[in-house]
Amino acid sequence: MKIRKEYDSIGSLNVPENAYYGVQSLRASKNFSITNKRLHPKFIISLAEIKKACAITNRNASLLDSSLATAIINACDEIISGKLHDEFIVDAIQGGAGTSSNMNANEVIANRAIELLGGCKGDYSIIHPNDHVNMAQSTNDVFPTAGKLTVLKLLPDAINELQRLYNALELKSLEFNNIIKMGRTQLQDAVPIRLGQSFHAFASVIKRDINRLTKAKEEMLIVNIGATAIGTSINVSSEYLYNIENNLKKVTGLDIRQASDLIDATQNLDGFVSVSGILKTCAVDLSKIANDLRLLSSGPKTGIGEISLPAMQNGSSIMPGKINPVIPEVVSQVAFNIIGNDFTITMAAESGQLELNAFEPVLFYNLFESIETLTNAVMTFVDNCVSGITANEDRCKELLESSVGITTALCPYIGYKESSYIAKTALKTGKTVKEIVLEEELLTKDQIEEILDPVSMTQVKISSAEKAITVEEKYAI
Repeated sequence: MKIRKEYDSIGSLNVPENAYYGVQSLRASKNFSITNKRLHPKFIISLAEIKKACAITNRNASLLDSSLATAIINACDEIISGKLHDEFIVDAIQGGAGTSSNMNANEVIANRAIELLGGCKGDYSIIHPNDHVNMAQSTNDVFPTAGKLTVLKLLPDAINELQRLYNALELKSLEFNNIIKMGRTQLQDAVPIRLGQSFHAFASVIKRDINRLTKAKEEMLIVNIGATAIGTSINVSSEYLYNIENNLKKVTGLDIRQASDLIDATQNLDGFVSVSGILKTCAVDLSKIANDLRLLSSGPKTGIGEISLPAMQNGSSIMPGKINPVIPEVVSQVAFNIIGNDFTITMAAESGQLELNAFEPVLFYNLFESIETLTNAVMTFVDNCVSGITANEDRCKELLESSVGITTALCPYIGYKESSYIAKTALKTGKTVKEIVLEEELLTKDQIEEILDPVSMTQVKISSAEKAITVEEKYAI
């Protein structure tokens, strides 16, 4: 293999002759063999977008020669289009607050730009990774800005999948609206509820998650580009500082805003913690729904069995015919991981010291993973589970009629004590609640039928209107 010798402040290394990365990238790759995973592709694109915007700004400020700027911009465009990503060799988790990743980008862009100008890779007298590609920049403003751009690239897919889940749950709430089942609290019989109402409740919490994530995008638009080392914008011209925001907007197509306090924006990572917390909340909600679906579909003969989930694969290597709720199970596992990632992100943000946080690499690694795994989990949840759920109406009716939970509706008419007596008697004798109320002559048959009407019991009430309304009226279904 042909090599070229490159030098840095530590010494020299032999770099493969055809490599676009340089000595600092190679040294970092040897130091940080941690996850065996490289930078996220969208993070690489974000780095290239920033370098492009900076080159444009420096050129327009007459700080960077036009021909050099054009070569740098063209090299960035290639990376943005998906080329040269294999040249980003640094591990995703690294020491140095992201300097290795920033230099990896600087070296790849510099060497490709040199090539475009007719030079040989490694001839940094033509274009230098630091002096030209990294002009008016520091890792400390480039790296966190790239992190925010990456989050903004990843969140739309997560939000879209959550919207699909919301729509699927709402469709099921319509489909199951006339099916009445027994509600349960603490896994014990409670009072009747429509199966459609249960699914509408699932949809409602997902809608809140969508709203929270959508709002979280706003905070990610506020970046510290132009801050350089610690937020004081050292080595940055006034013209650059004034124009970099607008040029980054044009390059990314995003409504980027430069932070009003660049020192604060350089040292504090609370925005990322906020996004992670919202993802954790969403994960908790998804796992709760997944748990409920597993419970309601338990059986098929000895469990609750009020709904059936699509059969996706064989469930056992030893028990023939067994089908497991594999999709809800994987959703919960993803949720567990996101919850764990949130703790890592919290600690990484908390551990920053003075003017900089050195732990952004692990924060970004876990945050990007949380967004992507949540997106993928919701996708399979919709396609392979929720959309195919069916209701077992006869089973719902059977359990409803055999339950004493409906005695709750009697309390306003015969009191708590008598209602408790009826419930205990029904359980002891096997008689229905209606039969015992009639035998005890506590209410007339017509009164019983009206009070214990399952449809009436599942109507949603609004106190301000002082009337009972159906789920169709409440939600304009």
